[in-house]
Amino acid sequence: MSQILDLGARQILNAFRSRELSPVEYMQALIARVEASEPWVQALWLFRPERSLSEARASERRYAQGVPLGPLDGMPVTVKELIATEGDHVPLGTAATPHSPAAEDAPSAARLREDGAIMFAKTTCPDYGMLTSGLSSFHHLSRNPWDLSQNPGGSSSGSSAAGAAGYGPLHLGTDIGGSIRLPAGWTGLFGLKPSLGRVPIDPYYTGRVVGPMTPTVDDAALLMRTVTRPDWRDATAVKPEEIDWDAGPTDVRGMRIGLMVDAGCGLPVHPEVAAAIAAAARQFEANGAIIIPIPGVLTREMLDGLDIAWRARFWGQMLKLPTEAREKILPYIREWAEVGASASPVAVAEGFDQTFAMRRAANEALHGLDFILSPVNPMQSYPADWPSPTNDPARPFEHIAFTVAWNMGEQPAASIHCGMTSTGIPIGLQIVGHRFDDLGVMRVARAYEEWRGPITTWPRHDR
Repeated sequence: MSQILDLGARQILNAFRSRELSPVEYMQALIARVEASEPWVQALWLFRPERSLSEARASERRYAQGVPLGPLDGMPVTVKELIATEGDHVPLGTAATPHSPAAEDAPSAARLREDGAIMFAKTTCPDYGMLTSGLSSFHHLSRNPWDLSQNPGGSSSGSSAAGAAGYGPLHLGTDIGGSIRLPAGWTGLFGLKPSLGRVPIDPYYTGRVVGPMTPTVDDAALLMRTVTRPDWRDATAVKPEEIDWDAGPTDVRGMRIGLMVDAGCGLPVHPEVAAAIAAAARQFEANGAIIIPIPGVLTREMLDGLDIAWRARFWGQMLKLPTEAREKILPYIREWAEVGASASPVAVAEGFDQTFAMRRAANEALHGLDFILSPVNPMQSYPADWPSPTNDPARPFEHIAFTVAWNMGEQPAASIHCGMTSTGIPIGLQIVGHRFDDLGVMRVARAYEEWRGPITTWPRHDR
């Protein structure tokens, strides 16, 4: 039964439609894997096996009658707990928030439910989604399935851990500075940060998006087909388009593709990461692309400016909490935010202006190019119980220098597995495209995925 859990989402859904496989059979196998693995991986919150089985039985009846609810009927999916689901508390990863059930589904959860998907669990995240880590004052400590002593990244930590551990192929995360791509990179998944507004989101904020985290690009295409449908609640949403998310790999011959191996600031790139990115670039070149080395997109002023603006903003949010609730927030985040209390209004305003400086730099970097390649994560890995790769609240954003500019610039950017470190942790290649060319990024990723070949061995803890 566990073999069916290694199928792609499209194969599973086709088997449901042909009735070669029942949604109930698949859900039973998935529940068995989760129950065997979760004591070690700890990726999930609100795992509801009985309710999920009930929904699978209803799906099975619909297939038997030839009236599936939608294109994802009976397909298990996880959503990050920051994505509201009706009737469920949204803890925001922290013990500080009062229990308050959500009045309605967030846009992406609503679209999944409309299409018949079974949201069998929500996935963990750190306090307020403010860490690249699985460490939380509310959730269990999520771990990297490739090495349980190591961090799965974040803030979509549970999503990455669930995907790598084989809890089905479909998972949704959120990303405001790298929170889809960073954990996808460290766990071998394909993670897409769409263009801002491509996937409706609520609440929305500068750079914040929802996107898929899946074993393959094809799995992500199925999710994009569903979650990109419009929702009036997102004032930042773009006009809906008819996009063929199932389009195959693109021909890269003649494409001008930038290669960025130095972000401009932040942590240095580990030699093993640099070697994997260089090897990926050679594959593009061998298939006809023109590889053009380009300088880093970020400056120290940009990264530090964003840091102080976000510290001040979060300090303001913390002040709204009672003192006893505030003390429940992870000490690392409290210490980070407290610096914002003494920041001058001018420093905060100038810091926020760096989001527009990043936007300009991101746009200029892509000028004259079709796509950009770079590392996702500069380093190999870090311990599971660290709140960030530096473990230092005074240096909180050193690891996001390759990712954050594309959030502020609103470009689509993806992480795809391109190698392994000597310590057994995946390495992510970032593929960046022009604003709204989300399909182009996915088609380039499909091409690379074909050259690379499938990942034949995933970490499994149910054996």
